[in-house]
Amino acid sequence: MMHDEVAWLYRALGDRALIVGSSGNVSARTADGMIITPSGGDPEAAVELVPVSMEGAVLDESPGTPSSEWAFHAAVYRQCPDAAFIVHTHADACTALACLGLPLPAFHYMVGQFGGADVLCAPYVTFGTPALADVAAEAISGRSACLLGNHGMIVTAKSARDALSRAVLLETLCRQYLLALSAGTPRLLTEQDMADARERFKTYGPRVGTA
Repeated sequence: MMHDEVAWLYRALGDRALIVGSSGNVSARTADGMIITPSGGDPEAAVELVPVSMEGAVLDESPGTPSSEWAFHAAVYRQCPDAAFIVHTHADACTALACLGLPLPAFHYMVGQFGGADVLCAPYVTFGTPALADVAAEAISGRSACLLGNHGMIVTAKSARDALSRAVLLETLCRQYLLALSAGTPRLLTEQDMADARERFKTYGPRVGTA
């Protein structure tokens, strides 16, 4: 079941051009570690998902090689105990903002959907290294998303569909913020504005169990 969800999520991200070629990866937490897309994978091609431990050991004699970014997936799972899925992409707007070394600030109330008043940007570190795992875990602490300096983005979620939704939302917000920056200086919301929005979201959407 988890295997199918990771495969679906990977393809869905490719269909939306959030992952192009091998520039991104997806994983899901398992009892023994995680299932992750392979090194050099492509969502438009058949891929052999790879089960690995949180220490990077390939499980079940899988013939595949896990994504080179398995270490930051493991670090984020340790940092975010509620995370069941992780998406990492080099989506255009997220990566453009990350290449400026900028966080996504409270320019729009929907930024609060990631668990804080902003989405932090980790400093640049070479991909596939333990150092990247460390800065990614720090940047995403207390949130469900972060940017990776001169690299891309990460989102976490409890389900594959929520992971896709959050990836789309983060890319949309980064694009809107870059558009606002190109036109002037965006007005940022206050801490109280963001707190009020979080309170409103508690009653937003359909109510389960009502007629």
